[in-house]
Amino acid sequence: MKKVLFYSLILLFIIVASCKKEKPIEKKLDEKSYSIDVNNSVVDWTAYKTTGKLPVKGVFTEVKINKSAVASSPIEVLNGLEFEIPVASIYSKDTIRDGKLTASFFGAMKNTLKLKGTFHTEENGKGKISLTMNGLTKDLPFTYEVYAKNIDINATMNLDNWQTQAAIEALNVVCNDLHKGADGISKTWSDVAIHAQIKTVLEK
Repeated sequence: MKKVLFYSLILLFIIVASCKKEKPIEKKLDEKSYSIDVNNSVVDWTAYKTTGKLPVKGVFTEVKINKSAVASSPIEVLNGLEFEIPVASIYSKDTIRDGKLTASFFGAMKNTLKLKGTFHTEENGKGKISLTMNGLTKDLPFTYEVYAKNIDINATMNLDNWQTQAAIEALNVVCNDLHKGADGISKTWSDVAIHAQIKTVLEK
């Protein structure tokens, strides 16, 4: 009788112990996945001319994504994203100006038929783009805000960091009169404001 009771207790212990084992974690049905909507994302820029710093605005009409991932939030999708922008896709609503920018500005640089970069994001609304231009890869710091599925990015690019002084001078030569202000001085600034609205889509 004692043996039966002993074995019964052992069996009960095994049953209780097995019930306490953690069940494998299943993926929640309401988890979301996002990816880049490249066809509706926009990259625009603002350059400056004259000593009064008159803005000249434009966009890049083509952006190619080389590497992206599906992630659980829009900002995670952006982190690690690799892109290319053909410089021939520059558009400022002035075909003559666009031709000068392509031929005299970008054309004076090394290996710059395309701008190439990789996004690196942080959690504090900041990040950087490892941007390749004129044969050099440098960090371009940016700030970002997330609105629903959209990411709003702003950066100020100092062209001197990519050693583009010769390219700026070449552009200023072909745009000499157009870059003169009331003081008669022709000037092309080395800082360019960059704005991008990156849109993501919710995967089903």
